[in-house]
This record gives sequence, structure tokens and C-alpha cells, in this order.
Amino acid sequence: MAGMMFGLDAPMMTALQHLLDIPDGETGAPGGEEQGPTRAYVRDARAMAATPADVKELPGAYAFVVDMPGLGSGDIKVQVEDERVLVISGERRREEKEDAKYLRMERRMGKLMRKFVLPENADMEKISAACRDGVLTVTVEKLPPPEPKKPKTIQVQVA
Repeated sequence: MAGMMFGLDAPMMTALQHLLDIPDGETGAPGGEEQGPTRAYVRDARAMAATPADVKELPGAYAFVVDMPGLGSGDIKVQVEDERVLVISGERRREEKEDAKYLRMERRMGKLMRKFVLPENADMEKISAACRDGVLTVTVEKLPPPEPKKPKTIQVQVA
């Protein structure tokens, strides 16, 4: 319906969809020359821009709340890269049924991803994740604050 509004018929939309499905590394430029960002970079940038998230600081932890609609816990990955980068990702695929014909498609399909640089006081060993009703909550515990240094008392000897 939206395609017809812009003067695009079904074969044109099929061709555009095919262009979007070119595998990574194939840019389509003549001679195979790289011109501009790669498809993977553009796809990841779009995924990060389209994935809403809230970050909360609690007294003992940081909480990352990310909308992951339609994904089960097996479809979501939570990783720590480069020692301090929290990466939350998943992919929502279109349901393929041969006897069904879409009249309208408004729900977002494709990759969902967010990256966060964790603060210095984040405990990398205590990270947990729970998904409920399409909302993922990743909790990163804080390291305990360093104990204040106690003054060292030196005994003075009388000569």
C-alpha cells in the first residue's frame, strides 16, 4: 500500500528488498572497490539507532533496560567486548508462510543492538540478564568502593 502511494509497484519493491539483502562484503560498486561505509556498519548503526534503551544507576548496580519486542531469551545475546563494552543484540525475523499475504507491514524486522561503555566501577564478573514481556534488563553490579586509606602510625623511638 505504501509502495503504491509513492508509485512503486510490487516488482520494484521486490528489487529494492533484494538489494537490501546483499551479503556483507559485497558493496555492488564496479570493480569491487570500497566506497563509504560497509553494509555491516550501516546495518549496525541503524540497529543501534532504532533500539530504545534506558540506563539507570542504582545504589549498588547499573541497569540497562532495552526493548526487544518479539524475541525470546534464545534470540538475545549479551556480551562484553574489549573488557568494558556491553553489547546487547538480537534479530527479529519475518515469519515466512507461503499461504499468507501481507496487506500491511509496520512492525520492525531485522537486527536490534545497543553498545554501552561500562564505567570503571562496574564488576565485570557480576552481570545478569532477564527478559520479561519483550523488555530485557541487564544488571551490572558495582564494585565496592575502595576502603579509605588508614594513616600509618610510626612509632618514634627516643634516643
